[in-house]
Amino acid sequence: MLMEDETEEKSSTFQHSLALQDTERSFYELIHENYPSSSSFSSSPDQSVSGSFSDYTTFSSGSSYTAESHWSPVEYNPPIPPYQSSVNSAQFQFFENPMPAFLDSALQFQRGMEEGSMFLPNHAPFIIHQDNTSFSPKAPEVVIKREPESEEGEYLNWEELQDGSSRKEKTVCMDDTELSELFDKVLLGTGLGKGKPPNDESNMCGGGKLLFKRGNDDQSVDLRTPLMLCAQAIASDNHSFANQLLKQIKQHSSSTGDATQRLAHYFGNALEARLGGTGFKVYSGVPSSKTNSAQDMIKAYQVYASVCPFEKLAIIFANNSICNRAMQAETLHIIDFGILYGFKWPALIERISKRAGGPPKLRITGIELPRSGFKPKETERRLASYCNRFNVPFEFNVIVNTRWETITVEDLKIEKNEFVAVNCLFRFENLLDETLVSNNPKDAVLALIKKANPAIFVHSIINGSYNAPFFVTRFREALFHYSALFDMLHTNVAPENPTGFMFENEVFGRQIMNIIACEGCERVERPESYKQWQLRNMRNGFKQLPLDHQIVDKLKGRLIHDAHNTNFMLEVDGNWVLQGWKGRILHASSCWVPA
Repeated sequence: MLMEDETEEKSSTFQHSLALQDTERSFYELIHENYPSSSSFSSSPDQSVSGSFSDYTTFSSGSSYTAESHWSPVEYNPPIPPYQSSVNSAQFQFFENPMPAFLDSALQFQRGMEEGSMFLPNHAPFIIHQDNTSFSPKAPEVVIKREPESEEGEYLNWEELQDGSSRKEKTVCMDDTELSELFDKVLLGTGLGKGKPPNDESNMCGGGKLLFKRGNDDQSVDLRTPLMLCAQAIASDNHSFANQLLKQIKQHSSSTGDATQRLAHYFGNALEARLGGTGFKVYSGVPSSKTNSAQDMIKAYQVYASVCPFEKLAIIFANNSICNRAMQAETLHIIDFGILYGFKWPALIERISKRAGGPPKLRITGIELPRSGFKPKETERRLASYCNRFNVPFEFNVIVNTRWETITVEDLKIEKNEFVAVNCLFRFENLLDETLVSNNPKDAVLALIKKANPAIFVHSIINGSYNAPFFVTRFREALFHYSALFDMLHTNVAPENPTGFMFENEVFGRQIMNIIACEGCERVERPESYKQWQLRNMRNGFKQLPLDHQIVDKLKGRLIHDAHNTNFMLEVDGNWVLQGWKGRILHASSCWVPA
C-alpha cells in the first residue's frame, strides 16, 4: 500500500558459534593470517552493518499497477561471486594486522552485499574490451576561445570569492549558427536519436581514440566490497586501515573504465575527501563549470538524453500536464524551481505557439541557487530567442537565493487572472529536512507553493533512500542507487564517447562527493522516496491529481519509438508515473493542487 510505513529489516546476529567460527576462519584465510582461538575475540552486534535495504525502491511481484506495459518490471538480480572470492588476495593484500573488532562488522556486511547484489552490474568487473571502437560520423569543428570578462549576473564559486580573483578558463565554443542548431536538436527534441548517443570524435584524445585502463586478464577484482569496508573503517575512525583500502581502490579504479571501475573512482574520491576532512571544499570545486559552458553541457546532456529517457520523459510529462490544463489561459505563468539553463522550456514554447486562437503570454519565474556557471541573463536570452522565433509574448523574472524557504509570494510577482503553474524537476532533493532543522525548508517551500495557489504543481523527484543520518547506511544505499545509474550508462553509451564521461563527472561525480564527503547543512543531496513525498505533500495541504492516461500512453509510446534499452521501465503506482532501470525505481512524477 502507498501509505504503508516502510521499515528496514534488522540484521540478525550469529546464533551458532560453529557457523561464526567457520565464517571468521574464511576471513583469516583471505588475509593470510592464522585463525586464533575462539576466546581471542567476541562478536559485537552493535558494530554490525545492516545488510538490508529499503525495498520501496524496487518493483516486486506483490506490487499493484494500474497501467499495462509490455515491459516486465523484474528485479535487477545478476549473479555475483561469493564474498570470499570477490576480493583477489594476490591483488588486495591490505590487511597488515589482524583486526578482530572490525571483522565482526564485515561479517554482518556479507549478508548485505548478497542482498544488494541484485542492483549491481552483472558484467565481469575490471574487464575492458576495446574491440568495437568505430564511430564514423564527424562532429562540427570546434575552436578554443576565452570567455569574456565577467558580466552582470555571473556567479563565482567559493574559491574565486575566497582568493578575490575571477580566473577565466578556456571554453570550447562553436559559432552562433552551429550552437543554435545544437540547441534546436536537443531542446526541441529533434536530435535525441533512437536510444543511441550522438557520435562526436572532435573531443577525443589521442587522434580520436581513448586509452582505457585494462583489468587483470586472468583475475578480476570486485571493488564494491573494499568500498564498503573502507566506509565502515572511516565510520569506526580506523584511518590507517581506511587509507590502506583507499590506496588499493585507487590502483584498480578508473574514470574511463567499466561501470564498476568508474563507480569505484568517484566513490573512492569521496571517501578520500571525507577522510581528509575536505569534503565541502572538494565538492565546491568538483564540476569544471569554469571550463564547460552551456554549449558543453548541452552536448553532454544530448548524449545522456539520447540513451536515458528519465529526464526527457519527465519534461514531456510536465509540459503536457501544464498545457492540457492551461488551454484557455491568456497568460501562463510558470514558476520553475531550479531553472538553471532553461533547457526544459523550448519544447513547451513551441507547443503553445501552435494553440488555436494564438499563444498565451508566457511569464517564467526562474528560481535557482547562486552557482558557478549559472548566468541568469544567458538563460533569459536563450528563452527569449525561442519566444521571438515562435511569436510567443515573453516575460522573465529570476530569483537567485541560497535559501529557497525564505522566498515570499511577493517575490514571485503573481498577477491577477493568470494561470499559475509550479514545476520542480528533481530539485527538492537539495532542500534540508526535519532531521537537521525543526522548521525544515522542504515543508517551508511547500507552504510557499500552497500560498501561491497554483492551478497545477508538477512534482518530479529522484526516488532515493540515501538520506539516512548514519553514514554507513547512507553509503550503502548510495552505492546501490549509483550502481544502477553507472550500469545504465555503461550499457548504453559506447566507451569511445568521452562526452558521457563528462556528464558523469559533472553530475554523478558531484552528487556522490556531496552524499559521501559532506555532513550537516553542507550535505544538500537529500532525496526521499515517492512514498515519503506522497505523505509530505498531503501533510502540507496538497491533494494529488488523477493521472491523465493519455499522457502515460504517450510516454510509453515515446519510450518504444526512441528504441531505448528494454531494461528501462515505465509504470504507474496510484497517481505516480515511475521510471527505473532493471527493476529499480529511480525517478517518479505526479501532479498536485492545493487541497
